[in-house]
Amino acid sequence: MVDVMEQTPPLLHGPSEKERKYDRQLRLWAASGQSALESAHILLVNSGCGTVGVETLKNLVLPGIGKFTIADEAKVSDADLGVNFFLDEGCKGKSRAQCCAELLTELNPEVQGNWWPREKSSSFEELLGSPEPFTAILYSAPISEERLRMLETYASQFQTPLVAVQSAGFYGYFQVKLPGAFPIVDTHPDDTAIDDLRVLAPWPELEDFARNMTKNFESLDDHEHGHLPMVVLLLHYLEEWRKSHDGANPISLKDKTEFRKGLEAAMRRDNAEGGEENYEEAVSGVMRHVQPPALPSTLRQVFDYQRQGTDADSSFWLIAAAVKRFHEKHGTLPVSGGLPDMKAQSDVYIRLQNLYKTKARQDAREVLATVRSMEGGADVDSAEVELFCTNARFIKLINGADVAPKTLVHVTEQELANDEMAAVVGPEMPYSLIGIYLALTATTHLESASEEDIESSIARHVPIAAGQERILKAAKEVARAGGVELHNTSAVLGGMVAQEMIKIITKQYIPVDNTCIFDGIDSRCQVLRL
Repeated sequence: MVDVMEQTPPLLHGPSEKERKYDRQLRLWAASGQSALESAHILLVNSGCGTVGVETLKNLVLPGIGKFTIADEAKVSDADLGVNFFLDEGCKGKSRAQCCAELLTELNPEVQGNWWPREKSSSFEELLGSPEPFTAILYSAPISEERLRMLETYASQFQTPLVAVQSAGFYGYFQVKLPGAFPIVDTHPDDTAIDDLRVLAPWPELEDFARNMTKNFESLDDHEHGHLPMVVLLLHYLEEWRKSHDGANPISLKDKTEFRKGLEAAMRRDNAEGGEENYEEAVSGVMRHVQPPALPSTLRQVFDYQRQGTDADSSFWLIAAAVKRFHEKHGTLPVSGGLPDMKAQSDVYIRLQNLYKTKARQDAREVLATVRSMEGGADVDSAEVELFCTNARFIKLINGADVAPKTLVHVTEQELANDEMAAVVGPEMPYSLIGIYLALTATTHLESASEEDIESSIARHVPIAAGQERILKAAKEVARAGGVELHNTSAVLGGMVAQEMIKIITKQYIPVDNTCIFDGIDSRCQVLRL
């Protein structure tokens, strides 16, 4: 008799509860991003109505931020109940920070929520003196000048990202202040941009692979001819081109056009196997793939950046220096290892794919060896080197030395000049939103202000803006709002701010650099570097 246990198939382990819960976001920023999010501690310094700050936290609590602390001394009033959906009648007279923290954690019990002050004797200095540093700080305006200086001092001391947000009526803005140069390695470039076939800089194994597949080129049957991979076709016809052009590649637009016509002419028109889609792929890929190796300006900025401060010897800069040496030695960046889908026989495509992956691993090992030979490079993780090499062409340095922010006066002058042009061009060129920013920042330290006070503040700080019609209109709208938030506007802004904070925490995607102005009346945004 057969034992029943022997017939029972082994249990298959599916995704964990956490993987099911965070499935969608794991696809966006992977396990490494989720881990960074879960280890983060966010400080929200809430002022005014406080709605936009709580809305931002909501959008951080849901994806699983580790901890948050709300610093808010206000008690819940009737006015709060009208603009903050996270408060109810039972909260009246209680600590607004405590009520918001408790209701926010109900959205995701895995998140730890805290609030300040818990005791009357507790000071704001004691909160900032916590032994556990904050990952990022968000503050909502209006805020006192003294408290803002304290936050800026803390951010500077601990290299902490500082995010400001202000919402009033239908207007709002947020501003991201990053600590020095802020490199983003995993920028998630567009899928169409990541192909790196190296047809103008092939390595020996790739050349041999292509030559072996095309050595009896004319005698290939229709099936084999119609399944030669695009890479092989490009390498073959480039070799033929060089034979008739003194060894030169088709670099100019004229030569590429001629090269592409040659590819089109070489297609077999009577292929009974269903046409030659591989040739069509090669023809359409000429302009994109027949390119000499180039160093992107964003990566050149990384190579040329003068490092300083505590991050000068971080693993990122060590790897960047090693990749720079690699580029100087080989004239190319490390191969990324990716291969786009293309018409080919499965076994051929897999062999070609392995060629690119093997080369990518070889290049990454060479870079790692260089890193390990540097002072402080012995403990650099090989996975970090591989990630850098894979994404080298798309690495972005925020707050680089050559992109220092312009003065507010200079930016306003440029934006007003653009408005004059927009008046002539028409609706195709929208007007600047700089007036909204100027009007809102005039009340950064005030609960509310009259239209005259806002106009006076703008004229004092940015004289060129005084009397401008659109700026006067913005000042009038901000004064009409009286410092009161509309929950809908704050909800939109909160979602936008949370998105940028997730980018900063995970160090993935490219965050706003550095100010985003929101106009809820016309439903549009503008990003300016201020």
